[in-house]
Amino acid sequence: MAALQHKILLDESQLPTQWYNVVPDLPEPPPPPLHPGTLQPVGPDDLAPLFPEALIAQEVTGERYVDIPGEVLDVYRLWRPAPLYRAHRLEKALGTPARIYYKYEGVSPAGSHKPNTAVPQAFYNAQAGIRKLTTETGAGQWGTALAFAGALFDLDVEIWQVGASYDQKPYRRTMMEVFGARVHRSPSDLTDAGRGIRAEDPQHPGSLGIAISEAVEVAAADPGTRYALGSVLNHVLLHQTVIGEEALLQLAAVEEKPDVVVGCTGGGSNFGGLVFPILREKLAGRMSPTIRAVEPASCPSLTRGVYAYDFGDTAGMTPLMKMHTLGHDFVPDPIHAGGLRYHGMSPLLSHVHELGLLEALALPQTECFAAAVQFARTEGIVPAPEPTHALAACIREALACRESGEEKVILTALCGHGHLDLGAYDAYLSGRMADEAVTDERLAPALAGLPPVPAGS
Repeated sequence: MAALQHKILLDESQLPTQWYNVVPDLPEPPPPPLHPGTLQPVGPDDLAPLFPEALIAQEVTGERYVDIPGEVLDVYRLWRPAPLYRAHRLEKALGTPARIYYKYEGVSPAGSHKPNTAVPQAFYNAQAGIRKLTTETGAGQWGTALAFAGALFDLDVEIWQVGASYDQKPYRRTMMEVFGARVHRSPSDLTDAGRGIRAEDPQHPGSLGIAISEAVEVAAADPGTRYALGSVLNHVLLHQTVIGEEALLQLAAVEEKPDVVVGCTGGGSNFGGLVFPILREKLAGRMSPTIRAVEPASCPSLTRGVYAYDFGDTAGMTPLMKMHTLGHDFVPDPIHAGGLRYHGMSPLLSHVHELGLLEALALPQTECFAAAVQFARTEGIVPAPEPTHALAACIREALACRESGEEKVILTALCGHGHLDLGAYDAYLSGRMADEAVTDERLAPALAGLPPVPAGS
């Protein structure tokens, strides 16, 4: 094995020029989204009120690779290729023979992986003559990224931020506004979906499903407006594959292959972006890593949800997608990892899980923040709350290697920094952070409300 360095960099000439679509390489194609009225597969015309033609084409493409436009590459070069680090100091603190690598996406202008898809989404909408985008955001990483991208391509951006995160993370809102976006606490009084929920509970903590309903409602009512989504859909995960493609090149530069690949999962964009290129290599027999998705114990869609057709939003305005879901009415506890508080999982990742190609783990937030503090004190980066889940799982794996003596290579994506999430760290350090016990009784009502879809649809 070649001598290792702490930071593994690529030069600009190695920036990926294509996104990778995993679908052609899977043993079976994923189930199609369905129109909720007809229960027939959704066609391009059904999606046209929300997305421009280029993104619809990417959503359903059967091509293995999609060229990245030059205008998008020009923006990517502001921070890409992103560095890969080996966590030498964390390894030493754990006393493990494992070698831990983390792909750091916090170097982007928005501080997370989200601009990898925000930039192309803004570009394709601007190219189609759209002047305004609506969206939802949880912790604010996606909203910040779309606000940044909208500023670059001269688009108005209107954002509904989940109420719990809006209250917990005021500086996320400020950062979105710096980039020119308008931000509303969701549920809001600006939409039928929001007003209906606020009538029952004016201080409702919100959810990503509710915020999606509000953003979709506004976009669908205005021919000059389109909707942008930060996770879940195929084209979003497609754009994120620059993470995994770069990581493979960086590991190859130090003659390494991953034995375990770990990522946090909410809607699935960061995880899919890291693992899909690696899954390609696994399916081709060039490597054989364990691929592990890590989610919050308070929003456990992969580990405790059902694989069924469900709406992507609370009000039932989206197509039906077959995914691991807790039910579109489920409102998670207001944990600090706001970006992971989504009732469902990416349909494509759900399908990959059903094929037995990845495993899933749910962890409580106190264990995750303990891992984050240890990581910060050894590696010098304060992680966003979302990737703390992956870090906790990496530490578990590294400690298991200490017990077994195995020298595994562990790879993860540190999908963003936590500089605007210090309120969460304050709650942890002061002992005010608690873990919710999500009982079967807590999950039952939303699961009982899944839309009826005949078997075989």
